[in-house]
Amino acid sequence: MKVGAVVITMGNRPAELRALLDSVAKQDGDPVEVVVVGNGSPVPDVPEGVRTIELSENLGIPGGRNVGIEAFGPGGTDVDVLLFLDDDGLLARTDTAELCREAFAADPRLGIISFRIADPDTGETQRRHVPRLRASDPMRSSRVTTFLGGANAVRTKVFAEVGGLPDEFFYAHEETDLAWRALDAGWMIDYRSDMVLYHPTTAPSRHAVYHRMVARNRVWLARRNLPAVLVPVYLGVWMLLTLLRRPSRAALRAWFGGFREGWTTPCGPRRPMRWRTVWRLARLGRPPVI
Repeated sequence: MKVGAVVITMGNRPAELRALLDSVAKQDGDPVEVVVVGNGSPVPDVPEGVRTIELSENLGIPGGRNVGIEAFGPGGTDVDVLLFLDDDGLLARTDTAELCREAFAADPRLGIISFRIADPDTGETQRRHVPRLRASDPMRSSRVTTFLGGANAVRTKVFAEVGGLPDEFFYAHEETDLAWRALDAGWMIDYRSDMVLYHPTTAPSRHAVYHRMVARNRVWLARRNLPAVLVPVYLGVWMLLTLLRRPSRAALRAWFGGFREGWTTPCGPRRPMRWRTVWRLARLGRPPVI
């Protein structure tokens, strides 16, 4: 089973990028072919054999990753599995690629694997990095309904069947959009605690566009993927949760601006999931209303 890896970078973390690429090169088994995409920036020096693509503009996280996918042929079909890794991450073990090969070979309906993200100094896994509601035990592997964008592996047949990441999202929720489409097509998603990417502990709100894009893309996600009757339920629940978290006035203003933008701007093609997929999501512990 051939494995490739896609890394997008803004060119501002050359030391971290080099450490990540070194950790990929140390993986057991057949070598992992790597493509680094400079998302609107030059790519720093990389080891020999690593392919690079420099984009003239920042296409956002999903747009940059889609370019990386296509570097492995249409829909990534030159390889069987693609790893997607943050440029400031580091594979903690040398057997991660082999574990991916074994997992995909053992389960023909497994489409996506979400890795565990851990702080390199403390070993802590933030609750938000466990892609399920019952996240108190990050060491428990399980079937899940979404995955972590910068620490995952995807069987390329998934892209061939349901398409890539939604370019228009730019940042936030693009993984859940792909996950819901994959689940609706019959694929499964696993969270694996033994596949670890070291990554410094951060807050997602560090990004200036965070509150606006999280709200906008949440609306787009619902409009694109949910049965019509569930759209107001899902968005109502998330509005309530946002208010309960008591964000600052500026953050709340940005959030409501993004929420409004999500309703007034095109969201891309609408393909509502089937009700049996809604039931599958519920059985997996996360019905698509939260």
